[in-house]
Amino acid sequence: MKVTLQDIQNAHQAIHSHVNKTICDYSLSISRLVSSEVFLKLENTQRTGSFKIRGATNKMLSLTSEEKKRGVLACSAGNHAQGVALSSRISGVNATIVMPVNAPLAKVEATKAYGGQVILKGSNFDEAKESALEIEKEQGLVFIHPYEDEKVIAGQGTTALEVLEQVKDLDALVVPVGGGGLISGMAIAAKGLNPKIKIIGVQVDTVDTMSQLFNNKKYKTVDKSFSTLADGIAIKKPSQIMYDNFISKYVDEMVTVSEGQIAEAMVFLLERAKTVSEGSGAVGVAAALSKKISLGKKTCIIISGGNVDLNMVSGVIQHGQFQRGRLCELSVIVPDIPGSLSRLTQIMADNRANILEVHHDRIGRELGMKETKIDFVIETINHEHIETIRKIIEKSGARLG
Repeated sequence: MKVTLQDIQNAHQAIHSHVNKTICDYSLSISRLVSSEVFLKLENTQRTGSFKIRGATNKMLSLTSEEKKRGVLACSAGNHAQGVALSSRISGVNATIVMPVNAPLAKVEATKAYGGQVILKGSNFDEAKESALEIEKEQGLVFIHPYEDEKVIAGQGTTALEVLEQVKDLDALVVPVGGGGLISGMAIAAKGLNPKIKIIGVQVDTVDTMSQLFNNKKYKTVDKSFSTLADGIAIKKPSQIMYDNFISKYVDEMVTVSEGQIAEAMVFLLERAKTVSEGSGAVGVAAALSKKISLGKKTCIIISGGNVDLNMVSGVIQHGQFQRGRLCELSVIVPDIPGSLSRLTQIMADNRANILEVHHDRIGRELGMKETKIDFVIETINHEHIETIRKIIEKSGARLG
């Protein structure tokens, strides 16, 4: 496989009227926290809610009349599905999309709304891909691979052309990595225009096989089932083709972030950047906020998608708030006598902690006679605030559970 800067520039000319030129927004909040000028490329505001429409459209425009008549086939955890479905509808081509059975409902319904025929198979992307390849053989459809395709890679690379036009003298690009199509296309384009620019890839540590391959030249297969906020980049088996041809040559660094750090980043983006990101789209911000990466003077982080399942939002917000120290669970053991709860709530009030939940436990094994454990969920400012409250409670004579 080979993709050049010229291929990406040609793709840009081909697809520019079909895709949005998304905003590259300066983030004062992140910049202050990481001591770098940080810009967010908001591909979550792209058509279909992710960058995937770029590669799908470039591939669709390259098909022959005979291939379009046969119809196209794709496999996806959600975003590639929507990109292929919409680009197919625009081109008047029938599209069949294989998605995992546990794909976010929002992505499944959106794919159907764009005109794609959805088949739910397998518990993850890799199993959906196996089913798609079987359908390809049976029905003779044109398979549009989500990343191992030169036209798709070139289309994704147009994101970098926009970034470098929008932000001058950029030192680094931080890009989510699943199969590797986005980071490969962007790295080829960026390095072609500025060989000194640093390309940093980010994966979730739940499924970090490409990061393992990049850093150790080998990887441990993910055999067990998994659940992750970053379902869009959870690839159990990394593509050796993408690694050998692009990632090993153009990418400078690969890091991983935890589920908690992703949740924190998603909440941060909601609160401070006023933008909705899915887990996969927020991994770059998670890496920056957790100081997993060293940044230059000017950095652009790609928010690759915003197709988050609304049923997950409340849980993500709560998890992110705990991660940031904005919520805290606190267990306190005190004498089971009148006034104990009152004294604790007064400590909370005096230290500007808002009590959200209270629960009494009088039968726990760790409790002595005439003791009670009071479990609190409190709203706090940060981790330092929580530690201050804990110390004051201990000084009052109570025991932390």
